[in-house]
Amino acid sequence: MRRSRLSVHVASLLLAVGTALTGAATAQAADTAAAAGGYVALGDSYSSGLGAGSYLSNSGDCKRSSKAYPALWAAANSPSSFDFTACSGAKTGDVTASQLGPLSSSTALVSVSIGGNDAGFADIMTTCVLQGDSACVSRINTAKAFVDSTLPGRLDTVYNAIRSRAPAARVVVLGYPRFYKLGASGCVGLSETKRRALNDAADHIDAAIEKRARDHGFAFGDVRTTFAGHELCSGSPWMHSVNWLSISESYHPTAAGQSGGYLAALNSAG
Repeated sequence: MRRSRLSVHVASLLLAVGTALTGAATAQAADTAAAAGGYVALGDSYSSGLGAGSYLSNSGDCKRSSKAYPALWAAANSPSSFDFTACSGAKTGDVTASQLGPLSSSTALVSVSIGGNDAGFADIMTTCVLQGDSACVSRINTAKAFVDSTLPGRLDTVYNAIRSRAPAARVVVLGYPRFYKLGASGCVGLSETKRRALNDAADHIDAAIEKRARDHGFAFGDVRTTFAGHELCSGSPWMHSVNWLSISESYHPTAAGQSGGYLAALNSAG
């Protein structure tokens, strides 16, 4: 009986190891396939790298950074071509109007983060920083209603356009991180009510984005997982709080957030 149980245990262990190795091999194969073709990085400021510094001189107001996750992935994997069209401030309509040009039948990998600006990200943050709890929560509830009623259709338009122009590509849709570690003592700034409401808003839009992405057969990169333990008030944040010297960088990932948060989510997306 003991020997039988041991055999079962060993067999289970070997199966687990084999499954892990298979998963790693699959991920490596996906990276190899992507590198064999072209990589196109689309989206908003969370993809362009606003907040990470080291902005490319030719990117202008788009604030594309050499420390953004698309540039880091391209440097590590050497795809046959790399087109970085993500732009700070972009909405869904900007992606379809001006970012899709490099997509083609030879594109092997596409990454995109989009939707936050459509829902009024900048106005939400301005309201929550400058006004009281009730105004902040009310503005967030308005954004949630927009996410439920209007954003899915706009995402469908973007995702359909990507698939039409890059029929063979693996498409990874990246979400948005939670901003705050809740219940942290000694963390100054926004109230706990505002912090909780902002985290709920991130969960709400991520749920909508993930559903539309998966319904289109795309992978979803959940950065809430990779940012866990590195939110504002965590003691080791990968996000900027309010930056009065460079206000546009407020509530955007740092260079560490791009590498440890977004790049990691891109690499592990499934």
